[in-house]
Amino acid sequence: MELGLHTFGDMDAAALNKGVEGARRLKNLLEEIKLADEVGLDVFGLGEHHRPDYVISSPSTVLAAAAAITRNIRLTSSVTVLSSDDPVRVFQQFSTVDLISGGRAEIMAGRGSFIESFPLFGYDLGDYDELFTENLDLLLKLRDEEVVTWKGQMRAPINGHGVYPRPLQEQLPVWIAVGGTPQSVVRAGSLGLPLAIAIIGGEYPRFKPFADLYREAGENAGHDPAKLKTSINVHGFIADTTQAAADQFYGPQSEVMNRLGRERGWGPTSRAHFDQARSALGNLFVGEPELVAEKIIAAHSVFKMDRFLLQMAIGLMPHEQIMRGIELYGTKVAPIVRKELTGSAERATSQAN
Repeated sequence: MELGLHTFGDMDAAALNKGVEGARRLKNLLEEIKLADEVGLDVFGLGEHHRPDYVISSPSTVLAAAAAITRNIRLTSSVTVLSSDDPVRVFQQFSTVDLISGGRAEIMAGRGSFIESFPLFGYDLGDYDELFTENLDLLLKLRDEEVVTWKGQMRAPINGHGVYPRPLQEQLPVWIAVGGTPQSVVRAGSLGLPLAIAIIGGEYPRFKPFADLYREAGENAGHDPAKLKTSINVHGFIADTTQAAADQFYGPQSEVMNRLGRERGWGPTSRAHFDQARSALGNLFVGEPELVAEKIIAAHSVFKMDRFLLQMAIGLMPHEQIMRGIELYGTKVAPIVRKELTGSAERATSQAN
């Protein structure tokens, strides 16, 4: 199983000089990605937003900078808001990241959790799902064919044009990210595309039916079950002690969740809610390395996922705390998880023989 991180590049929306604040956050973010690579984590993802509280509106640009300072870690969007973007440009940008990185780029496509990009780029929010469906179809066509002929309803056709540059990888990986919509899960399975499930509330085992539905849809469509990959993407934090992890993460994480809650009509969260969410089955993966490793292993027994992405840099988490969390994730958590899962796989193989 791959272990990694993802973030939206949270920044201080109240900063008077947003250019200075943005430069500070991007400098720190690149240091975080570089450290994640150095400590042996497998994946780093960057989300796309168009709001004052996030610095990343163009994941491919930041990933290109990260590609130049890393060696092994895979670099993905998390997500690219495909409904309001041009699939040709998305493909070209991530192909470029792939060339710079030596074949480490991926696209995680989603419909987006915010709507600011639609009026910003001149799209009708009423076409939300139609745009995503058509843009995904074109993106996959671009991935599979160098010279493309394609026609849809939402944009001008492409009549036998080559699309360049081509990626270093034979096929640029495209994941589908979902937040709990069954139709999106079935679409990913039917297309045989890997699926990322975002879990930001409730007990995490409640999301297992989505993974089961995805695999069922994929197998019904004739796809090899071994190629139907899944990821779970969660909030969490790692520190030297569980108490320190909880105390450091609660303020920034709850501020973000309460801010989003006011926008979307959710009830306010509290420390009691937070502490319940970091219980054994809760959605928050917060604690000392051994505790977080045990929880990841337990989640794997439920989902049998191929990837686990942790969002630690949420809200205004101090950079030095994020760096320490990344160090512990790579040097303490990852070895425990890898040893246990490797041992489990070997035991299963032995029993099968």
